[in-house]
Amino acid sequence: MTTSNLSAVTKFMKKRSVKFGLPFLLLMVGGSFGLREFTSLRYKFSKVSPLSYEESQKHGIEKKKPGEVTLESEYEKIKNLDLDNWKQIRGPRPWEEKDES
Repeated sequence: MTTSNLSAVTKFMKKRSVKFGLPFLLLMVGGSFGLREFTSLRYKFSKVSPLSYEESQKHGIEKKKPGEVTLESEYEKIKNLDLDNWKQIRGPRPWEEKDES
């Protein structure tokens, strides 16, 4: 490139509209394409239906039947717990080995 061409490119790159407007436009256009991809994932995976009770049993997943757990039954379990007298027990850390002897 000649010196005049190089100075013309440098002069063009120093313009305010190129310096600030071009990155802004690239961000807006690129962002719209990026958002389109992310939102398509939402609709792609929303069509996946959950497993029924029978299908989950076939795959080895044990689920409770839909009417088996109710708010009232869980309340009855929790109602008789003594929440004032408890002891904090420290769980084992991943780096601590278990002594199996």
